[in-house]
Amino acid sequence: MRQDAQLVRESFELIREMAIPTAMLFYGRLFDMDPSLRGLFHVDFKAQSVKLMDTLSLVVESADRLDQLRPTLRDLGRRHVDYGVQPQHYQTVSTALIWALAQAMQPDFYDDVRAAWTHILDEVCREMLAGAERG
Repeated sequence: MRQDAQLVRESFELIREMAIPTAMLFYGRLFDMDPSLRGLFHVDFKAQSVKLMDTLSLVVESADRLDQLRPTLRDLGRRHVDYGVQPQHYQTVSTALIWALAQAMQPDFYDDVRAAWTHILDEVCREMLAGAERG
């Protein structure tokens, strides 16, 4: 886990410089994968992109101590139920985010970096889903 956290932190430094374009890549891919998800968003996508990157920053900063972030992630999962997010959407979101990160970090999105991000995002999704189920 510690090595995953380090890889995620180091690779996220590349993303910080192009946070909004990366977020826009993510949303574009997300809506290509599942056009029905567009209806869940009723905000300006630039503002939504800032929220996404703020949340990712929090996750990255806490990557080696995600257990301390559990209450926040579970609360986030509970709130996402109110937005209409369904359990199956989490995998779509993760896949779209990994794709966007890979596009943004080219050619530095090596297999170990992909695996680290996948592991961290799986943990985040697991906690958010736990919060959604308790809703």
